[in-house]
Amino acid sequence: MNLRRYLTLAALAAAVATFSITLADDHPKKNEHPKAEHPTKTEHPTKAEHPKALGDIVAVASGADSFKTLVSAFKAAGLVKTLQGEGPFTVFAPTDAAFAKVPPGMLDSLLKPENKEMLSAILAYHVVPGRIMAADVKTMKVMTVNGQEASIKVEKGNVTVDKAKVVKTDIAASNGVIHAIDAVLLPTVPAMNPAAAKPKDHPGH
Repeated sequence: MNLRRYLTLAALAAAVATFSITLADDHPKKNEHPKAEHPTKTEHPTKAEHPKALGDIVAVASGADSFKTLVSAFKAAGLVKTLQGEGPFTVFAPTDAAFAKVPPGMLDSLLKPENKEMLSAILAYHVVPGRIMAADVKTMKVMTVNGQEASIKVEKGNVTVDKAKVVKTDIAASNGVIHAIDAVLLPTVPAMNPAAAKPKDHPGH
């Protein structure tokens, strides 16, 4: 009886051990789970994938290296708040090199407080209501904020505004777009164009 009982207990113990091994095999270890089931941090967008919000026209121009004179002129003319407004605006922006072509003394004179009105009129001639992208440009006339029309011409892949050549396009801003030009535009009305204003004749001369 003792031997039979011993054999019975041994068989039962072996069966329990086998069942336990089977259960262990049915449950994979932690390191057996595919890594793909646990997203890594690299799957989340990084800050570089989220572009910063665009600034307004004045902010974008101020952040560029080639519009420092233009920004100074905007400030002197009192147009900063206007160009920070809702818009949208299209600005044909003379570069610093373009302002360097202005006759000596004229720019300094325009930046004086007493000539603020004339400077404002000249700069307003560079601004068109609405957002005109390069793809929308064709030979046409556009009404500027100044109240006068400017002529845009497209010929052989080149774009000019009056006689100024567009050298860089589609500089985006939150309230419009900037196109860089290589010359300062001057309105046709003499009162708004210092180059067209002639000195009055003095008696005896």
